[in-house]
Formats: sequence, C-alpha cells, structure tokens
Amino acid sequence: RWLTPPRVIRILAAVDLMEKLVSLCLNRGFIYPSSEIYGGIAGFWDYGPLGTEMRNNVKAAWWQRMVRERDDVVGLDSSIIANPQTWVASGHVANFNDPMIDCRSCKRRFREGQIDADDRCSASSDGKHDLTEARQFNLMLKTRIGAADDSAGEAYLRAETCQSIFLDFKRVMQSARMKPPFGIAQIGKAFRNEITPRNFIFRSREFEQMELEFFTPPDEAMEWFERFREIRMRWHHDIGLDPAKLRWHAHGADELAHYAKAAYDVVFEFPFGWHELEGVHHRGDFDLRQHSEHSGKDQSYTDPEAKERYFPYVIETSVGVDRCLLALLASASQEDEVGGEKRVVLRLPPQIAPIKVAVLPLSKKL
Repeated sequence: RWLTPPRVIRILAAVDLMEKLVSLCLNRGFIYPSSEIYGGIAGFWDYGPLGTEMRNNVKAAWWQRMVRERDDVVGLDSSIIANPQTWVASGHVANFNDPMIDCRSCKRRFREGQIDADDRCSASSDGKHDLTEARQFNLMLKTRIGAADDSAGEAYLRAETCQSIFLDFKRVMQSARMKPPFGIAQIGKAFRNEITPRNFIFRSREFEQMELEFFTPPDEAMEWFERFREIRMRWHHDIGLDPAKLRWHAHGADELAHYAKAAYDVVFEFPFGWHELEGVHHRGDFDLRQHSEHSGKDQSYTDPEAKERYFPYVIETSVGVDRCLLALLASASQEDEVGGEKRVVLRLPPQIAPIKVAVLPLSKKL
C-alpha cells in the first residue's frame, strides 16, 4: 500500500533532483566528497572554488544583518575545544543522545524513527528490516589533549558553538561595554557523531553554524523571542529562498530540548521533504545558571539602575551554513532546454552567487 503511484512519482522526482544537484555540485566545483581518492568518509565534505565563494557569501550576508547592522550585537570567535566540564554543565554528556538501532540482515545502522516506508532492506526478500532493540548513542565526538593516553586528557570537539558564548559572556559584556539586552554572535565549526549522515550536506558530522545568543532581562524575553522570529524569517526571504517553501514549526511539549521554554523551527521544503533549516529558541536562564553552579564563577548580572540582580534570559537563533547552502542550491536549480539539449542551471540570487560578472568567448565547446 505504501507504493501508490503518486508517492512513487514524488519519490522518483526527489531522487532525480538530488542526483542532478549532487552531480552539478561535483562537476562545477561546489562540493566534493572528503578524502575521495581513498573512498571518502561518511558525513564529511570539501567545498570547491565556487562552493567556497558561495559559502562565504552566505556567512557574510548573515554577519552583515545580525552584527554589523545592529548596535546591540558583537562578535566572537572561540576555540573548537573547551574544558570538558563545559559539556557536563550544558547537559550534553548526560542528554545529548540518539536512540540507535541496527538491521541484523543488511547491517545498516539507523536512528530510531528514521526509517520510513521508502527505506527498504536490501538483504531480505520482502524489504523489511530485522531491527535490534534501541540503545542510546552519545553524539559527542571525543579527542585527546596532551601526550598521555589516559582519561585525564579526554576532551570533546564542540557539538554547538553557543556554549563558548556563555562561557565568555561576562568578559565580552565588560570589554565591549554592553549590558542586557545585547547579543553575542559567532560563526564556527561544530561536530556531531551522527549515526547515519544523509541527504548530501543536510546532515553531516562536521558542519558550520551561524548563532546568536541574545541576553535579555527576564521580563523582556518573550518580546525579543517574537521579534527575532520575524527578523530571521525575513532574512531567509532576503537571501533568495522562495517564501512558499518556508514555514514555521512550533515545538510541542514532547519536542522541547531540556533547556528550552519555547522553540520554533524555520522549516524548508528540500527535495526530500520539509525539514529544519533554523531554530529560534527561548533558553530561559538555564545556560548561565548552569555554568555558574558548575564553575563556581557567578554569571549573573546586576542592573546598576534598578539594583536588581538576575541571570539574563537567552534568545537563540541558530542556522547551519551547510543547510542554508543546500536550500539555496535546491531553490536555484532548474532544468531548461537549449538546442534540443537539456541542461541543469543554477539561477542564484546575485547577493549569494559565487560569480557576479563573467566575460566569456562565443564557443560551443570549451
């Protein structure tokens, strides 16, 4: 019953579009498999000449809107590795898990709930997977610091860029002479040991985030939350994404992260369906309070006028550079016909396009 004709058509169309898009990215110098001559490595990608330019344009457009055009936001560029206690305080060591299952027949590994009707087992005649019981799998990528090969040197590659913003909150506030409400923005690499990276650069083990942590007095938090929802959706429209392919998804009580008081996702209609592009989260005072308790260093703020001491609430906007790039490529990818020959072309917004102007010879063959 799952193989109805309309569903087959949608599946084939999505697969065809993604295959053409991946081929275009490979052949035109946008994105390559990492370590390709050795067979590649799942969940890691390299950006070629055009991909690098386009990627930098996406980041520049975000930085311009979120930092340079605002007088209440400053920037940060923090290290990829932080003290391991950072991730204990943030809840990542205890809570950053995905339920993992294996197929006994085809030996593939999945996140629980990731398998849908289109995902068939290649090792069974009926296409059904023979699945193990789910077990928890921590998504943090570990590394070691120092010469000794023992647990004392164990550390983590950061799973998100925001934690260093919380650690540097007071330093930034004092040195930049800011006070709530104000924000700290960062663009940087993050790493997650995804069980099954999939859909090209949509879900990778190494990716880049553009994040803003905006610190507000508690009674202003919801107002800023709604304001940033509007700001972020407008940005996606302005960089050239089709408004008809964008919508909001409100997190229900069973979806909220352990730190969140409220959350919305900007979701985009990728070739493989509607999926998260950006998150806008009301984090409450969870982060600064947690780091105060675990470090013993007070991260609260005292309002000099009201003589009021409080932990600022945090409104977070977080969007992946790579997902944003994929959405732009999918939006811009079109097929036309010239002289009876079909071709795939990219009609990119000028702001994001890697090449603005070209002078080319009149030639049928290059």
